[in-house]
Amino acid sequence: MEKYYEYLARNINYPIEAQKKYVSGRVIVQFIVEPDGSLTEFKVLRGLGYGLEEEAVRVLKKSPKWVPGIQNYKPVRVLYTMPIHFGLQ
Repeated sequence: MEKYYEYLARNINYPIEAQKKYVSGRVIVQFIVEPDGSLTEFKVLRGLGYGLEEEAVRVLKKSPKWVPGIQNYKPVRVLYTMPIHFGLQ
């Protein structure tokens, strides 16, 4: 997960409107990790507005494939929930 958070930090573009309004916090996104490792069915469970939800989903959609869940030695779909932190320095 550490490498994945590094990926997020390198690839997230903080929306200008959110920067202007000094909006920070966590966006919670739920998605499915498919048997091939791709991510699908994105759903924002908690957002902050100002384009932060869209940016969180955008960067997850472009992410490298994940390692899928395994059940009975076969890859399976897994529901995953991830908080993505947006903070201004």
